Amino acid sequence: MSADYPDDLREQVDNFLRQLTFADGATTAGLEEAMLYSLMAGGKRIRPVLSLATASALGADPREVLPFAAAIEMVHSYSLIHDDLPAMDDDDLRRGKPSCHVAFGEDVAILAGDALYAEAFNLILTRQQGEPRLLLDAAAELAAATGVNGMVGGQYIDVEAIAVDGPEGLRELHGRKTGRLINASVECICLLQGVDADSLKAYRDFARELGILFQIVDDILDVTGSDDELGKPSGSDERHGKRTYVSEFGLAQANELASVSHRQTREALAKAAPKGADQLERITDFIASRDS
Repeated sequence: MSADYPDDLREQVDNFLRQLTFADGATTAGLEEAMLYSLMAGGKRIRPVLSLATASALGADPREVLPFAAAIEMVHSYSLIHDDLPAMDDDDLRRGKPSCHVAFGEDVAILAGDALYAEAFNLILTRQQGEPRLLLDAAAELAAATGVNGMVGGQYIDVEAIAVDGPEGLRELHGRKTGRLINASVECICLLQGVDADSLKAYRDFARELGILFQIVDDILDVTGSDDELGKPSGSDERHGKRTYVSEFGLAQANELASVSHRQTREALAKAAPKGADQLERITDFIASRDS
C-alpha cells in the first residue's frame, strides 16, 4: 500500500466490516461464511474509501457514512464473486486466495454474491442515517449504478462482446462495467449530503474521469503485473479476448492515456473542490501509480 494512501480511512472501513453479521441461525451460517470469506479477503477498499474521502471533502464526518460506504464494498465483493465464476471470467484466484466458488462451490458462491447485494441495501436502509429523501436518492443511485444501465449492463456488453468498435465503445463498456460503481462511491455521498446541482455535476465529472483512470491502469497491470502482485491471475483479459485499453491502443499508448487521464482527473477534482480535498487527491494519485 502506498504511503500516501489514506490508510486511516481504509482501517475505518475494515473495522466496520468486521462487525457485520448476516445469518440469524445455524442453518444459514455456511452462507454467511462464504459471504465473509470474500468480503473480508482484504484489498485496498478504494470504493468505500472514496466515499469516506468525499464526505470529508464536503465537510462531513466520514464515520457518518460508514454504513453506505460498507454497502458499496459489499456490492463490489458480490460483483467479484460472480465475475470469477466459470461462466464469467473463470478465475480461480482473487485477492491472493482461492476464489469463492473454488472454496465453497459454484452454487454457494452464486448465493453468497446474491446475498451480499441484498444485504448491502438492507444495511443502507436500516443503519445509514440521513434525511429520508436524500437517503432514498442515494440508494436509488447505487441501484441504478449497478443495474442494467450500469455495472451489470456493462458486464453483459462484455460477455456478449457487443461493444461498438473504437474508443467510444470501449469507454461505454468500461464506463458501465467498472466506472459506474466508482462514480457511485462519490456521487451517492454527494446526494446523501444534499449538495447543490453545480457541486453534484462537478463531483460527477471528477468521479467519471477517475473511473476511466482506474480502468486504464487496471488494463495495464493485467499485462505488466504478476499473479502475486495482483492477487489474481495476470493476463486474464488477454486469455478471454477482452477489449482493453492495452489491446485497443498498445501498452505504450495506454500508458500515455493514463497520464492524460490522471491530469484530467486532478483538474476535475480541483473544480469540484477548489479549496482542496487532500484525501481525494491522494486516492487519485494512488490509482494512477498503483502496482497491484
